[in-house]
Amino acid sequence: MTSRSTAATARTSSEVRAVARTQTLLKGENGIGTVRRTVLPGGLRVVTETLPSVRSATFGIWAHVGSRDETPALNGATHYLEHLLFKGTKRRTALDISAAIDAVGGEMNAFTAKEYTCYYARVLDTDLPLAIDVVCDMLTGSLIEQADVDAERNVILEEIAMTEDDAGDCVHDLFAHTMLGDTPLGRPVLGTVDTINALDATRIRRFYKKHYDPRHLVVAAAGNVDHAKVVRQVRAAFEKAGALRATDARPIAPRDGHRTLRTAGKVELIERSTEQAHVVLGMPGLARTDDRRWALSVLNTALGGGMSSRLFQEVREKRGLAYTVYSYTSGFADCGLFGVYAGCRPNQVHDVLKICRDELDQVAQHGLTDEEISRAIGQLSGSTVLGLEDTGALMNRIGKSELCWGTHMSVDDMLARISAVTPDDVREVAREILGQRPSLSVIGPLKNRQAARLHETVA
Repeated sequence: MTSRSTAATARTSSEVRAVARTQTLLKGENGIGTVRRTVLPGGLRVVTETLPSVRSATFGIWAHVGSRDETPALNGATHYLEHLLFKGTKRRTALDISAAIDAVGGEMNAFTAKEYTCYYARVLDTDLPLAIDVVCDMLTGSLIEQADVDAERNVILEEIAMTEDDAGDCVHDLFAHTMLGDTPLGRPVLGTVDTINALDATRIRRFYKKHYDPRHLVVAAAGNVDHAKVVRQVRAAFEKAGALRATDARPIAPRDGHRTLRTAGKVELIERSTEQAHVVLGMPGLARTDDRRWALSVLNTALGGGMSSRLFQEVREKRGLAYTVYSYTSGFADCGLFGVYAGCRPNQVHDVLKICRDELDQVAQHGLTDEEISRAIGQLSGSTVLGLEDTGALMNRIGKSELCWGTHMSVDDMLARISAVTPDDVREVAREILGQRPSLSVIGPLKNRQAARLHETVA
């Protein structure tokens, strides 16, 4: 005879199965490159890309939470939580988690950004069920005990200290602060010594429960995977943890907004006894949803994206003033940044900055040559394809696409969008982005007279 609780469990399981919805988002030839999505109860999304010709698979879970979702007092909580999910669950100790993946020769890691967090494992295709079980267990069954919080605190403080010791890395955090100020996007992902010391298990656990709801998660798997099997294994893992509800809840929408950056002519300097001065000269860029991002990518590649780029040629090849010089873009849901980085000897910082500013002004006023644009399109197209040659990169692409855009674009479509960029498109975005008055962030041993001259660069 079936008990009432058993009947209720069976009914709930039946409801759970009934509301799962599967779509084919991209259809590849002979199944290769086919991307499918299934939405499970509670809004959990599972996306896969099939590549039968490989013997590996990468499995990841993306959480729609990053450092921009933190209050000032919680700065660093997202990254702290990333560490803690490796510390043990109801079923596994921290050693069990790492040993399970090590025993099959796999790789396991995680990363936290300003708008998302990702946990992943790369294994042989035959070991994919193990990877799914371990990563899902971490995401749904983490204990987050005070003893682990206290032990991991020192690890995170060491990570902050390590970043502070690397001025070439730290200057990018400074640039974000220069442009975005004391806002969630302007604060460091790692948090600060003060905020990390103030966090406890109760606050982190509350943050975890709020942001790791199934509606905030995307499961992504790429490689020699079978979509239906991945869905079954993920569903079983989440049901075992009681993390799926028999409701037809819609996944949360990708981030959207209309933040406009107006910072111009601001200079921030951190004096530090380093051998080099590390500088970032930049201005507001484009949001990641802006259709002009393709033209901006071509502009960025031609200006500072390789050895043939203008900045590399002018600063390093012709004058030998820096070993490293490049430009880059950062796109968020509602705004973006464009920056030029250089590391050079302190007594050459003003020469380097003048050349960089002159090149930015030159391109803003006169644009790039057709030859430079053609070369940049070829370089960007090649790097796009070569960057997707392993299952980890494929998993990143489909997971981030689902989480950030809610849509998926094939590699051929991406290449078509890059090839469709015209010289006029690039010149227009160059006028708009590079024509703005820049701001400047510097870390290095600059003396008072040198520091005072920095404002001339952004005048």
